[in-house]
Amino acid sequence: MMIRYSDTELEALLDDLEADRVERKKSFKGDVPKKARQAVCAFANNLPGHDKSGVLFIGAKDDGTPSGLDITDELLRTLADMRSDGNILPLPVMSVEKRHLKGADMAVVTVLPSDMPPVRYDGRIWIRTGPRRDIASAQEERILNERRRHRNLPFDIYPVPSAKLGDLSRLVFENEYLPAAYAPDVLEANGRSYEERLASCKMIASPDDPTPTVLGLLTLGTSPQDFLPGAVIQFLRIAGTELSDDVSDEERIGGNLAAQLRTLQEKIKAHNRTAVDILSGPTHRMTSLYPAAAIEQIAYNAVLHRTYEGTNTPVRVYWFDDRIEITSPGGPYGSVTCENFGSPGITDYRNPNLASVLKTLGFVQSFGRGIATARKVMVQNGNPLPKFQVDPHNILCILRKHA
Repeated sequence: MMIRYSDTELEALLDDLEADRVERKKSFKGDVPKKARQAVCAFANNLPGHDKSGVLFIGAKDDGTPSGLDITDELLRTLADMRSDGNILPLPVMSVEKRHLKGADMAVVTVLPSDMPPVRYDGRIWIRTGPRRDIASAQEERILNERRRHRNLPFDIYPVPSAKLGDLSRLVFENEYLPAAYAPDVLEANGRSYEERLASCKMIASPDDPTPTVLGLLTLGTSPQDFLPGAVIQFLRIAGTELSDDVSDEERIGGNLAAQLRTLQEKIKAHNRTAVDILSGPTHRMTSLYPAAAIEQIAYNAVLHRTYEGTNTPVRVYWFDDRIEITSPGGPYGSVTCENFGSPGITDYRNPNLASVLKTLGFVQSFGRGIATARKVMVQNGNPLPKFQVDPHNILCILRKHA
């Protein structure tokens, strides 16, 4: 739970020049945004293991005295965006606030230790020991892997006892996932075993227990549906406006999630006709029945936020003549409710590690903006806004075609 430090506690941290839970920056210019993200990553990894939040002060000199920086709302929003811009994975738990300390305003970023280390920024695992901030060594990474809590874990990193190491594709892991997840210099310097690398990415339980996790099977599984039968996309192209009308194209899309989403992209291209208007303006204008980005964003959200636990229900993409219906099993989660679903700034993650994988593989560009993006491109294309029907068990999105 995030604890709000008192002014006295924050000022004591400002004065503690050797603390491993504190970093100070005079401003937020130059290379400071990059170093600030490194600090957030390091605080989330909590290598010293004290289980206390780390604090990043913006507007403080190295000796802890105020720098006189003007703490604007824009600066606070920029700092808050560090959580969800997709560069720090898994998403850190952090707060951003303006505080009056030592007679001046400062921005205070408080970062909670992660339940799911190692946390990476830009493909690197950053840690702090004392005043030192650095990239984790192989031994330090092992410590973080071993510390990962096995209580209250999200379902996406539960081990699947019936699965074996051979059920994961080493080819996909080493040729596709690792190059996307880690910086090239980290891979070149890698001295870790195959099992250690899998464990670091949460694809198996641990180096000593190479049981694949749900995440590992969804990302690397040679046949993940053998263990998670509902982890598929059911695609139907219906020639009409009723479910009872004839079906012109049907496919139960399986394989790992990247393969599923790529197949779905091809389906969207095949069925999304484009019209060319040469009469209404001096130049021709091309309009699709639906903006592909809207279908993709809603479908990716459906795959990401669905429940994979205790259900064999697929994500459904039903394409009618007048609309597309995309259904995600599981309903809202956490701070997202039936009442506030789709509201700006309201996000939560049933599958936080799967979110990291989809970001790593390029299917998610930033977090919490899928619905907003879909709404924007639908309006730009001349389509009605997406409509959502939300209940505790399912989320249905209806996209209406361009008139």
